[in-house]
Amino acid sequence: MLRLQLMMPIMNFCWALAIIFILQMHNITSEKYYVEYSNRYCVERNVFDEEPDVKVLTVATEKNHGLERFLRSARVYNINVEVLGEGKKWEGGDMKHEGGGHKVNLLKEKLTSMKIPEDRDQIILFTDSYDVMFLGSLDEIVKKFLEMSVRVLFSAEPFCWPDSSLASQYPDSQQLNPFLNSGGFIGYLPELLKILNFDIVGNKDDDQLFYTRVYLDEDYRESLRISLDHKSVIFQNLHGALSDVQLVANSTEEWPYLVNVVTKQRPLIVHGNGPAKLTLNNLSNYLAKSWSVSDGCVLCDEKRIVLDEDKLPKVMLSVFIEVATPFMEEFFQSILAIDYPKQKIHLFIRNGVEYHETEVENFYNAHSSEYFTAKRIKSTDLVGEAEARNIAKDRCIGSDCEYLFCLDSHARVEPDTLRYLLSTGYDVIAPLLVRSGQAWSNFWGAINSVGFYSRSADYMDIVNRSIEGIWNVPFINNCYLMNIALFRKPSAKHVSYLKEDTDPDMAFCASLRSAGIMMYVSNEKEFGHLVNSETFDVSRTNPDIYQVIDNKLDWEQRYLHPKYYEVFDNKEKQLMPCPDVYWFPLMSMRFCKEWIEVMEAFGQWSDGSNNDKRLESGYEAVPTRDIHMNQVGLDIQWLRILKDYVRPLQELVFTGYYHNPPVSVMNFVVRYRPDEQPSLRPHHDSSTYTINLALNTPHLDYEGGGCRFIRYNCSVKDTKPGWLLMHPGRLTHFHEGLLVTKGTRYIMISFVDP
Repeated sequence: MLRLQLMMPIMNFCWALAIIFILQMHNITSEKYYVEYSNRYCVERNVFDEEPDVKVLTVATEKNHGLERFLRSARVYNINVEVLGEGKKWEGGDMKHEGGGHKVNLLKEKLTSMKIPEDRDQIILFTDSYDVMFLGSLDEIVKKFLEMSVRVLFSAEPFCWPDSSLASQYPDSQQLNPFLNSGGFIGYLPELLKILNFDIVGNKDDDQLFYTRVYLDEDYRESLRISLDHKSVIFQNLHGALSDVQLVANSTEEWPYLVNVVTKQRPLIVHGNGPAKLTLNNLSNYLAKSWSVSDGCVLCDEKRIVLDEDKLPKVMLSVFIEVATPFMEEFFQSILAIDYPKQKIHLFIRNGVEYHETEVENFYNAHSSEYFTAKRIKSTDLVGEAEARNIAKDRCIGSDCEYLFCLDSHARVEPDTLRYLLSTGYDVIAPLLVRSGQAWSNFWGAINSVGFYSRSADYMDIVNRSIEGIWNVPFINNCYLMNIALFRKPSAKHVSYLKEDTDPDMAFCASLRSAGIMMYVSNEKEFGHLVNSETFDVSRTNPDIYQVIDNKLDWEQRYLHPKYYEVFDNKEKQLMPCPDVYWFPLMSMRFCKEWIEVMEAFGQWSDGSNNDKRLESGYEAVPTRDIHMNQVGLDIQWLRILKDYVRPLQELVFTGYYHNPPVSVMNFVVRYRPDEQPSLRPHHDSSTYTINLALNTPHLDYEGGGCRFIRYNCSVKDTKPGWLLMHPGRLTHFHEGLLVTKGTRYIMISFVDP
């Protein structure tokens, strides 16, 4: 039995030779039948005498981010790649249209110099580099190639490019992906040499057109057994096939992978040809073991560096104020708080807004001497935004500056942001910044065909930090760090913020993409946030105080009482100066001061009579000298304050009463003066509950005043500015305003849920 088992492979091979002999006798065979059958037999039974020798080649005359990514993907799968043309001048054109013949000639030069091995087959795998990634091992690639029983295999695509008139000459134009793409091919050395010697090609001629002409020559195609990878078994071209491919992540497999859902194949080489380069950039965040289901961003850890405190790089901090921006005081405080030696920073400030000129000047005069160097462009210098940004970039390029850190007035960053960005090892990187409560951020996950915003599939996951890492994206703004060495290269000399009829940020990012410079955004941690300037109206008095809706986070930091949230930590220790009258810290002293300034700047106080045209009835039963919030454009903002900050206090003390949002049609500031209206007669309020916010300081701004609850014969006097009295409005809490004997007392009143 053992002898019979040993004899079986020999017997099977003899049967194969017999079949070939019979075919020859009947004159129905050719080299094609012989090679196909022999290859199939050997692959199925793994009886090659020697494994084929495989050489992987690419062309890259310049090192850039695309080549770096390509070579990393090769290393991940243990593929040794020889790069042709390194250090040579590229003579194949700009590749935006036709060109690339230089690649053909470099490959021809290399293959001509190679010696064909006598003891084994020599296979050559050639791919482009800047827009290509390996997705599998060389063994997998070669196995798939051998299974296809051809001598040369080119990648395929759905477009006949660059000469669409040749489409009709293709022998299999009804196939899926019927046309040749020259971005990747694999074949045996003798056949490839014959292909490369098909004709003379100029360096600026089109490489794909050259290979297409070879393929369309029937004699060459048949005799050299050239085929196309129609089903993307090995090569996946993305242009025209984006709906055919799917990134599979969070599956049972550790590493995300690419699948062609039409052909059910998992391609081993992916090519972001033509306009699909940005799609490849997005896919590269996950493929080639860049992302792990269990470990997240593996690539991030590969690139990370440790900063040497003794050798920290020189950084140019470029500050741009291009629109009137709320909370500028806090912006300048965040600049001063950056955790980096100021003597390692070149400061550059460009202010394009006259409204902010005094603030900028005060900051510059007070702090510019602390930095290594400082330069300022004023709003009156007649320098446009794009020009100013180019000045900063060129100033950094021409100095000892190593990094350019661009910071717009919309960005509020944590002190350690700069250090973190430097430590990532990425050349152009932004920290994720998002408008509070919105999906608006400082990056785009994708762009459309005309270069404007388009939402990527993973945009919300990145913004919400459902997934964390560092992400290749096509657009960043507001805050980013750039390795200035990139811009000292000849290939980046055209990178600019200036392009006619184009926003400077869009122009800059487009020129980065054109130069092959990749942009990244990190959401590995919380870096800060963006402010929203869209509703910032500088014609108003104290316009920041109006920003409670659009910039809630910054508004809270400035205007909410420092002890507001402590109330909820001490639920059983509420201040109750009178029965069911509660006292809470609500607003800061700054809020009170600016709120009064808004009212006095408006100046149209009511006359204190019963006739009030501001009310629907025209009659006020218990009139005061006051200004209503709708008169100064603060009605919506005050209702938001009631909803977000007052309602939680009410629910804390009046348990069981829940009304969200609170309703209030009477919201007004009252002014008491001895010579106007010094007090208010006893009354009930038309409310479920009333709030009374003190806005200024007793014994400093005024004497007397307060509120007396008659039923309980209990008075609340000397109310602290920013502190809120809350009490029931009807039935039980009949009350009066006590006499102000000196100065001016201001209070903010709301009748809630009338």
